[in-house]
Amino acid sequence: MPIRIDAALPAKAILEKENVFVMDMDRAGTQDIRPLKIVILNLMPTKLETELHLLRSLSNTPLQLDITFLQTESYTPTHVPEAHMEKFYTVFSKIKEKKFDGMIITGAPVELKEFEEVDYWDEVAAIMEWSKTNVTSTLHICWAAQAGLYYHYGIKKEALDQKISGVYRHHTIHKKTPLVRGFDDYFYAPHSRNTAVDGEAVRKNKDLMIVAESEETGPYAIVNKTGSQIFVTGHPEYDVMTLDTEYQRDVKKGLNPEVPKNYYLDDNPEKGPVKSWRCHANTLYNNWLNYYVYQNTPYHWADDENK
Repeated sequence: MPIRIDAALPAKAILEKENVFVMDMDRAGTQDIRPLKIVILNLMPTKLETELHLLRSLSNTPLQLDITFLQTESYTPTHVPEAHMEKFYTVFSKIKEKKFDGMIITGAPVELKEFEEVDYWDEVAAIMEWSKTNVTSTLHICWAAQAGLYYHYGIKKEALDQKISGVYRHHTIHKKTPLVRGFDDYFYAPHSRNTAVDGEAVRKNKDLMIVAESEETGPYAIVNKTGSQIFVTGHPEYDVMTLDTEYQRDVKKGLNPEVPKNYYLDDNPEKGPVKSWRCHANTLYNNWLNYYVYQNTPYHWADDENK
């Protein structure tokens, strides 16, 4: 599908080598099509890798997407060139009067902090509040899922005795829910986190529904009544080598990490990882875009001329 992004974005060349159809703004401007406007609040320190992961995950639908990358104003990232952020990212104060069809809020390496202790918490909270009126559907990933459940529904996270790292088996619930349409009864998805959401609190909340979970990692996909808020506690967008990079990094730091579960062939890091979640990931993102964004968003927003 045509993803509309800046022609100079580093991810564009990589995606084109993978035979992913990427359309730059000049070509897109020649087509009389109403693209879906998707804003991505990228909180990950590895900005370029996350851009690539998400754009790859969004590339399996015939819908045309116009992507805007958003960064925080209250915190300046240190793991990415300043020139990259200035060229390809915008800030909330410049878009808060606009409306978007969909929004993705990524994970962040701050999960062991209380939410209010995070440097940019007030700004993220303001963006999440804004999303209730200015975005048709918001997809929260990993830390953002925990943050969104806390901000919108008061559901707290819990610290784990041992980090969850690996590719875990999940099962679907409420199989007629559009988000898990086309899923197998069991599927695998990557996780990498030190905290978990309170599953019982989620179940007790009448505005929320768990549609997929794991016996080992707890709730995985949670949808609110209207579909305007979706929370995914894992990382379906992860590249095949991402968990390996994290594992090798922690080994070099002397942290003696556990080998990511169900990830390497025969659980042996020397044999390399096995990709076992891509079909599920593609279906998840495609379902979100189709059923929760495209099928529900108005063709003309009230301020369409300002978009």
